[in-house]
Amino acid sequence: MSNSADSPGIQSSPAGKARWRPVRLLTIAVFALAGLIFFTSFNTAKGTNIRTDASLLRLSDLIQERSHRNGELDESNSALRDDVESLAERDDGSTEAEDAKLAALEENAGTKKLRGQAVSVTLNDAPPNATAKLPGYPEPQPNDLVIHQQDLQAVVNALWQGGAEGIKVMDQRLISTSAVRCVGNTLILQGRVYSPPYTVTAVGDPEKLQAALAASPEIQNYMLYVNAYGLGWKVEEEGSVTLPGYSGTVDLHYAKPVE
Repeated sequence: MSNSADSPGIQSSPAGKARWRPVRLLTIAVFALAGLIFFTSFNTAKGTNIRTDASLLRLSDLIQERSHRNGELDESNSALRDDVESLAERDDGSTEAEDAKLAALEENAGTKKLRGQAVSVTLNDAPPNATAKLPGYPEPQPNDLVIHQQDLQAVVNALWQGGAEGIKVMDQRLISTSAVRCVGNTLILQGRVYSPPYTVTAVGDPEKLQAALAASPEIQNYMLYVNAYGLGWKVEEEGSVTLPGYSGTVDLHYAKPVE
């Protein structure tokens, strides 16, 4: 039997030419890519730990820094507004009726301090190890143990419904364009960030304010979680308090079509 290369079913490669298999090409490509990634990472790190470099701020750090900066700008803006108002109190040719109308508009807009009898509402997350405190309730999920945006909105809406003359959330006065928004378990209000517990203070008739809170269906639903899982809820009469005037910008920002 012949063993020649010309036998049927057997083909020989041309002399001196190696055949490149696809698998070999793929292996070389993978090693080349790995080398490129290693070189890029080394060049970027420059010998430092790119995972824990202190110069790379976490997003939460950036948010807190911006919130602190916004608070400083609010204080600066409030001081400038006081200076403008003191200058405006000088004789500018306006009549008493015009001054009274302007004062009423400022009061309704929430830019003036407001003093009166007040009620405060404090909401807080449940303890992290909370369990069902009442029979028939399932064990809580993580979302059952934290304050949500709708909880704060329910309190604010009920207080307005109860005839509140003015409301502040934490240390900020609410105006007609204020939006109470939560991201995760943090409150973002007018460019500043807050963590629970959250306190809402309203000036008005204490009895009407508390009656409006008790009558709110949304708050009644929230109270189920208070009783079952230990979410924080406290309503107190504060006596006579002074709410700060709103000190932020009153300019409206809205989307515009691209020209």
